Amino acid sequence: MKKLFFIFITILISSCDLFDTRVAEHPQEPGSDYQTAFTPDDLISNLINSLKDKDSKNYISCLSGSSVTNKPFSFSPSSEALSQFPALGDNWTTTNESRYFSNMIAKVPDESPITLVLSNSVLSIHGETATYVASYSLNVPLNDVTIPSNYQGELIFELVTYQLTWSIYFWQDIKRIDSPSWSELKGRFY
Repeated sequence: MKKLFFIFITILISSCDLFDTRVAEHPQEPGSDYQTAFTPDDLISNLINSLKDKDSKNYISCLSGSSVTNKPFSFSPSSEALSQFPALGDNWTTTNESRYFSNMIAKVPDESPITLVLSNSVLSIHGETATYVASYSLNVPLNDVTIPSNYQGELIFELVTYQLTWSIYFWQDIKRIDSPSWSELKGRFY
């Protein structure tokens, strides 16, 4: 009887996959590069990555909200864009940003990233606020060839920290003479 029991257990163990490793499942969604913005550099990285990943939630998370910081988000467009797109001057908020961003990413092919390159950046921290100034080059590979894909200019971000997390509460866009500005992109897709 012991022999039969031993044979039965041996067959049972060898016939099942109890000790085999299983094949890992593929994730349902791609991972996010978003990280808590404990520093202004983290915040800028989040902004760049949210554009690259076309992630509207992470993009809006980079902007200040009045309920969180007592500093509502505002945007100051380039004067040229404001004359073309008057809606840019109508008390622009995170809701407007969300609408523009969603409309824009709907016109970009899934496999094509939006690329933001910042250069000549200067960061000045003043306690719980900071000023970030940089030149930008933004490439948005749109399906519509009648709309420019490249935008350049200068930006000024006023940053604030609340509960150790940085966000943008004021954004000023300055156009370069020879190319469309980010404000124009926002105006087109609002």
